[in-house]
Amino acid sequence: MKRPSAGADGDGAKQRKDREAGSSAVSPAENRATERSSLNSPDRSLPPGGLIMEARIRELFQELDTDKDGTVDADELRAGLERQGHGALPGEVQQLIGRVDKDGDKQVNFREFLQYVVEHEKKLWLTFNSIDRNQDGKIDLQEIRKTFNQLGVPISHGEAKKLMQKMDSDGHLDITWDEWREFLLLHPSENVQDIVKYWRHSLGIDIGDNIVVPDEFSEEEKVTGMWWRQLVAGGGAGAVSRTCTAPLDRLKILLQVEGSRQNLSFVSGFQKMLREGGSRSLWRGNGINVLKIAPESAIKFFAYEHLKSWLRHDDGQPLGILHRLMAGSSAGVIAQTSIYPMEVLKTRLALASTGQYRGIADAAYKIATQEGGRTLFRGLTPSLLGIIPYAGIDLTVYETLKMRWLSQHPGETHPGTVVLLACGAASSTCGQLASYPLSLVRTRLQAMNTATQVAAGQPTSMAGVMKGIVVTEGVPGLYRGLAPNFMKVLPAVSISYVVYENLRQLLGVS
Repeated sequence: MKRPSAGADGDGAKQRKDREAGSSAVSPAENRATERSSLNSPDRSLPPGGLIMEARIRELFQELDTDKDGTVDADELRAGLERQGHGALPGEVQQLIGRVDKDGDKQVNFREFLQYVVEHEKKLWLTFNSIDRNQDGKIDLQEIRKTFNQLGVPISHGEAKKLMQKMDSDGHLDITWDEWREFLLLHPSENVQDIVKYWRHSLGIDIGDNIVVPDEFSEEEKVTGMWWRQLVAGGGAGAVSRTCTAPLDRLKILLQVEGSRQNLSFVSGFQKMLREGGSRSLWRGNGINVLKIAPESAIKFFAYEHLKSWLRHDDGQPLGILHRLMAGSSAGVIAQTSIYPMEVLKTRLALASTGQYRGIADAAYKIATQEGGRTLFRGLTPSLLGIIPYAGIDLTVYETLKMRWLSQHPGETHPGTVVLLACGAASSTCGQLASYPLSLVRTRLQAMNTATQVAAGQPTSMAGVMKGIVVTEGVPGLYRGLAPNFMKVLPAVSISYVVYENLRQLLGVS
């Protein structure tokens, strides 16, 4: 919305005079900056043809200023981006207004716009130069793919070609400096990673991030608060998904711990839970499972951000996929260790009989006082060891399946929701297969009472429990409870996706 004009004629005349002055008055320094078009740039610190002429900047400003009042506001800027066919990322318009608007009136006059364009163009040229590896003044397909690979986002030849065509106005399959400048002049960041995100967003290409490697948030998402909205949406989706699949999760724990001792099967396990506590008992332990989402997600996010800063190269280049995997896995270890007592409580509550505990706090108190505080960290070692194979296999399989689909569909740039859900379910399944024996040992350790186990002469260490399972139950015993675990993968992924998308819309994340 524009600010209302002053009621008094004198005040209105003064405002018009000030606005006209802002539209036309340009300092000598700014005039000198725009007159550099005739200079050469042998050191490549400036474009070979110099900076954009002031006349062209004024023409662009007038195109944006649709109501011809000498200023451009957020609505006009957003409309201008849409007319150019670019659209805007969440918070991008607000960020651009914030960078250009020097007097804080939420509107941009020509003088402010001129100063922004001159400075932004120089920075865009440096970014163009960094991507143009052979310094021939053009960006080709291979240079695009190398840039994406450096960011940990491998793309196919077809994807790179589609991206190039978005910016390549003359159809020569390369991007000149003029094309690069025209496309990105109104994009508020000159950072390579933000530009790639904006470029990819214009075609809807998904990078397939998952829970193993936390989401990458651009600077504008951090500034505008979109990052926490996405975390909230993810947490809400996880809460609904876990609640919907809680009966299968409790059955898995029951089969892992008591399956061999009581000769339980999938059906008899469900019957046992219903006989013992009725239908409500199917959700026993789900409360603590949902509660731990918030602290786990927050710790993982902030740990990941700090680890990325520590691993980042001195040249400021974004992390590759290996470093992101290292940072993501390490953040997972930190988060898992921090909330691990809640994992133990979840297992104990799921295995508890009706009336054994009055709630989460009562369970924590009784376990800590009767068995010692160390009991709340029992099974931590196999839990942390399981993160490594799960993270590596899950991410590798996901990226492999997605890239294979794209290679078989060269005309497509986005796999689509169904394909991505299938890739996610398949990669999660493979990751669980690799780490499941460690998960089972962890659950057995969480459930045991050490004093009772020692008195009975039974093993209490990770290696001892695993050896005991193989000796008494065979290798298949390491995969007990796998069936309900697999059965919940597809509904969990589907429910998470639907809830996540709806929460994103509700929170204003586009």
